[in-house]
Amino acid sequence: MVALRALRRARDRIDRDYGEEIGIEALASRAGYSREHFIRAFRATYGETPGRYRTRRRIERACELLRSVNLTVTEICHLVGFTSLGTFSARFAEQVGMSPTRYRADAARRGGPAPIPGCFALMWETGLPASPPAPGVREQAAPGVRERAEHRTFREAPRPGGTVTSQA
Repeated sequence: MVALRALRRARDRIDRDYGEEIGIEALASRAGYSREHFIRAFRATYGETPGRYRTRRRIERACELLRSVNLTVTEICHLVGFTSLGTFSARFAEQVGMSPTRYRADAARRGGPAPIPGCFALMWETGLPASPPAPGVREQAAPGVRERAEHRTFREAPRPGGTVTSQA
């Protein structure tokens, strides 16, 4: 039971952080296994190795992005965690049976909602950049917000009479 829970946590971590390079060794040690035993236990439980599972999840996410977002194939390749467009295209073709470009064309022919503009998708993924504070304005993170301060900030500007107002 404990072993299954550890494997489930490792799979959940792969699902959550599919775009990051998570080492199999790190997943194995967190689950309390050696690297080789972890791979065998993961395959016995889920039917595929952790590396293949991560690749499958990345391709599934790429399919979703190819259908719904107006980004280039290269941008999608990097968003889902691949560092090489060639490897991404080869793995995509192995799993889906066609190239990412052809998959996008087929999805467009089948219809569906209009693609989301790429700038919105990238902004959603990376967050808004912080704007530089105006001269004489102190920049401060909003109270109670636990997000990255460089993306979610507000400015306090002095008002005539000495009071402070927040500007979003």
